[in-house]
Amino acid sequence: MFGSKKKRNDSTKTLNDLMAQLRPDLSRESLGVGPDFPGVAPNPFLSSDARKRTAELRTGTLALGVLVDWREVNSNPRVVLMFDVETANGITFRGIADEDLTITELTRLTPGQTLPLRYRPAVMDHYVALARDADPTHVQQLSDQIASRKQT
Repeated sequence: MFGSKKKRNDSTKTLNDLMAQLRPDLSRESLGVGPDFPGVAPNPFLSSDARKRTAELRTGTLALGVLVDWREVNSNPRVVLMFDVETANGITFRGIADEDLTITELTRLTPGQTLPLRYRPAVMDHYVALARDADPTHVQQLSDQIASRKQT
């Protein structure tokens, strides 16, 4: 009587459709991910799912990602970074990182650059985060492990 009783999934689909219309450069097809990708949150601070995901990614598993491209979301500068990710287990996937960068960090981005990332192996929803706190020795060990697997 006082409003529609849409299911939450219907409203999520509508939000994703709206985001694809407003920002076609942030659509699943444009980012190179499949239908399992939940989408880029318009404002991650207002989304409980985005806050939970960010907290989980801070303690995620280390992987390496080669920067493919990035898209500026707003003027913070908040950017969506696209990576070709390779894990210690040999799994490869397209990873999407939603990050707030400084102007200096933004100007240093170069396609082909390899960066340490964190991901959630139990979820595998294409979301990754920059591993700013990663120990350089662990990153080097991971890099050596991936390189040795490619040689054999």
